[in-house]
Amino acid sequence: MHPSITIIRAEHSALSAMLRSIRMLLAEHRRRNTLPDFSVLRAMLFYVDEFPERLHHTKESELLFPKLRAHSAEINEVLDKLDRDHAHGENAIRNLEHELLGFEMMGDTEQGPRRRHRFEKAMDSYIDFYLEHMRIEETVVLPMAERMLSPTEWLELDTAFQMNRDPLTGNEPDGVYRPLFQKILMNIPAPIGLGPAM
Repeated sequence: MHPSITIIRAEHSALSAMLRSIRMLLAEHRRRNTLPDFSVLRAMLFYVDEFPERLHHTKESELLFPKLRAHSAEINEVLDKLDRDHAHGENAIRNLEHELLGFEMMGDTEQGPRRRHRFEKAMDSYIDFYLEHMRIEETVVLPMAERMLSPTEWLELDTAFQMNRDPLTGNEPDGVYRPLFQKILMNIPAPIGLGPAM
């Protein structure tokens, strides 16, 4: 298997575990009627913004998708949707961060239940959206790439994706990111980097 496909699948798996962990954490605190550790939730959202949104998506939209478009127009509709998803992702993260801040600041006031509901609803929508996005990439886009792309194109993709170095896929985090990943890994209920994204 091409290194870039292995990396894409590993990054999807890590992100899927992260998103499911957020959902599990929120459900557990809702069940107990307690407030979550907001610093952990902020760290998790920061990871999603810093790694999948900025590194992973950029290389898909700027490198992988154009190569596929050059080979066949039959996949354009799917790639157009995925590109729109990528563009939507950054705004969605900003919205989640705002809703989380509202929940954190107002969680122990009379607005608390409403703020919690707004954040959890936005988070659930984002998780469902993202899991479906990754499912389409893995079941439609990657198989087509394996069939169509040339060895030269794969070499360019492999070189680019090998630079991602997402710490949740087994890479050593850069020094500045180490405390962030220690905080995340010490507080998540689901194993990171294991199992399919779907």
